[in-house]
Amino acid sequence: MFKVTFKFEGAEDVITYAQEGENLLEIARKSNVAIDAPCSGNASCGKCRVKLIGGEIESPKTRHITDEEYAEGWRLACVSKVTGDVEVQVPDIASAYRSRMKVADLSSKEEVAIFEKAKSDVESAGISLTNSLDVINVKMNVPTLDDTMPDNERLVRAIKKQTGIKKVRMPYSVLRKISYVFRESNFEVQCVIRSTENDIFIYDVYKKDEKVVIGGLAIDIGTTTVSALLIDMKSGEILGKASSGNGQIRYGADVINRIIESMKPGGSEKLQKAVIQETINPMIQQMCRASGFKPEHIYRLSIASNTTMNHLLTGMNGDPIRMEPYIPTFYKTNSLFASDIGIQVNPDAHIIMAPNIGSYVGGDITAGTLVSMLWNRPEFSLFIDLGTNGELVFGNSDFMMSCACSAGPAFEGGDISCGMRATDGAIEACTIDKETMEPTYSIIGEEGQKPVGLCGSGIIDVISELFRTGIINPKGKFVREGKRVRHDHFGMGSYVLAFEEEAGSVKDVEINEVDIDNFIRAKGAIFSAVRTMLASLDFDVSMIDDVYVAGGIGSGINMKNAVHIGMFPDIPLEKFHYIGNSSLSGAYTMLLSRDAERKCYELASNMTYLELSTVPSYMDEFVACCFIPHTDRTLFPSVTEA
Repeated sequence: MFKVTFKFEGAEDVITYAQEGENLLEIARKSNVAIDAPCSGNASCGKCRVKLIGGEIESPKTRHITDEEYAEGWRLACVSKVTGDVEVQVPDIASAYRSRMKVADLSSKEEVAIFEKAKSDVESAGISLTNSLDVINVKMNVPTLDDTMPDNERLVRAIKKQTGIKKVRMPYSVLRKISYVFRESNFEVQCVIRSTENDIFIYDVYKKDEKVVIGGLAIDIGTTTVSALLIDMKSGEILGKASSGNGQIRYGADVINRIIESMKPGGSEKLQKAVIQETINPMIQQMCRASGFKPEHIYRLSIASNTTMNHLLTGMNGDPIRMEPYIPTFYKTNSLFASDIGIQVNPDAHIIMAPNIGSYVGGDITAGTLVSMLWNRPEFSLFIDLGTNGELVFGNSDFMMSCACSAGPAFEGGDISCGMRATDGAIEACTIDKETMEPTYSIIGEEGQKPVGLCGSGIIDVISELFRTGIINPKGKFVREGKRVRHDHFGMGSYVLAFEEEAGSVKDVEINEVDIDNFIRAKGAIFSAVRTMLASLDFDVSMIDDVYVAGGIGSGINMKNAVHIGMFPDIPLEKFHYIGNSSLSGAYTMLLSRDAERKCYELASNMTYLELSTVPSYMDEFVACCFIPHTDRTLFPSVTEA
């Protein structure tokens, strides 16, 4: 056995042990060490870099590591084998991209405004913001020798008499505690219940004078990022908000790689553990700790995620999703409870899952469509959710069509050498001086925060500015020279946003031609999907009245820059609206409102799903879009004019 030490900038070392010949990336995965591996260890992406500090390791030089970098100790973890005791340094960008958890400051109006608006919009559409959870006071007769009824029957009979409901259900978790609570409270108690026309379910029992808050949890499970809200179910008040990298990302940046990984021996359990035990449960603990709330007082969960994430979360077989004819185990289910999958809240908490529409259009889009309000407007609107998969919905109050395209993780920082999630240290907006080529940028975090990398909104700005200032050409190649533009010995160009001494990481923050090419493909996937879906309906972009853009890729998107690089249609900028993380907003609304939950199911059942891979013209559209802004410049008159 050999000792393997993973070292981090500003964090404690992780020490583990491995057999001779064991793969370093697999060791990191088993040790819960955040090494970015979008290709899931296939040696094709070159992002699982670590730096050899000491000891022995067998690692061939690959095309992703230059001679100078190899001499400095840089290695790819996926092709490295342990041959002795070894120490490696994990770059800070890996932990920034994946692992850092952000707990929101709810005193900031910006943090809660988007959810308040979602709640207001659905209410104005006639959807009642009420749910089936409640607290009732129950007074029972104290037992005597003449009245020896058992505790459970005593409570059930009292509730039936008080409510008139004939069926009352009591789970084991309540049965186990009632004898203590009854006697401490002289048989006057408060019950947390879920009531319907036909039955009552008892979630919990409290003493008569105890303060009771009914908690709910809304979760958006993205391929790259997981976000959550802790709320008071009676008032709708947001008690906590947090986001974190999806722990599954070490098994691949896209859903296909993760499905493949899940089919390996023990793979399904590993992926389920990564998202629940390593991501969701720590977020719950952090939010509850910050708000002084107990996890066991969370009685309902609402989850919005794509179809594959739903399957990996629940430990179900996802392989049929990626194989023709692309059939999932379920589109919707109403039979899950927290204890079934190990989410650490009240064990009887019911899980509401936003319904999926197709194999690659999931509940995150259904939830987002709900709060985008497309279904309540006569105007033709386009809803775009920017994530690892780009999903679109087009329509109005009469019809809706949806489709999905594989944009890759670029919008959330993946496939970009300096990419990261929209968390502290991420450059989220940028301008570049045309004459000096010097950048000016804003960074997420407290004042004085140094840049660590680029999040999605920052990448859009940087590439747009590089093109606007003539630093890159329409193919994304560098054509100007200067202090911040450099080329390696292979001739590949890059632009330095922050030199090492200016940055908050162990190396320069720079974007290179490979990054730009990856992003051009991502934006090309979005625009080609828009064009293909509209063409299938015999529409064109001039017929779009409004565009609603969603995705947690920064504090906002510069729509002008997004149009400038050919990601969005060239229509008047006032038609664009950024609505943030609509998946989480929709999950929040579904959690709070039984009517909103029903509406979400209705939207899913009424939406037409277009499978782009079956449209012959889609690939031609995509190839034409892999250019800034497009091979057909007439589609972007404002860019040509500028």
